[in-house]
Amino acid sequence: MTSLPFATLAILQFQLPGGSQMVAPLLMYGGIFAIFYFLLIRPQQQQRKKHEMAIMELKKGDRIVTAGGLVGEVQHIKSGTTASTDDEITLKSGESRLVVERGRIAKIFAATGVSSSADRVA
Repeated sequence: MTSLPFATLAILQFQLPGGSQMVAPLLMYGGIFAIFYFLLIRPQQQQRKKHEMAIMELKKGDRIVTAGGLVGEVQHIKSGTTASTDDEITLKSGESRLVVERGRIAKIFAATGVSSSADRVA
């Protein structure tokens, strides 16, 4: 059984006529893709997953900010048979009660009133 780095080296050493001219650009593009993946794509995926988990753990009394900028306190959560981002959240903002979709929540603050969004939102 060969290890992955050994297999990669074996493939790179296999040369076709003019193949040595193709290895350098392929390595360069592979390196650029790896940099983009680890600096941009992967952190964004982790942040999105953390935000989705925080939205799914939403409970009555939490203070939220919607994508439209409305700030309010969760009064009621109406969910269907499965947990989804289309569930309806009733929130109280000032003297008004509004219904928003769970997926439209941008930030979540703790129910204590202290802005500890670092714990709940990425």
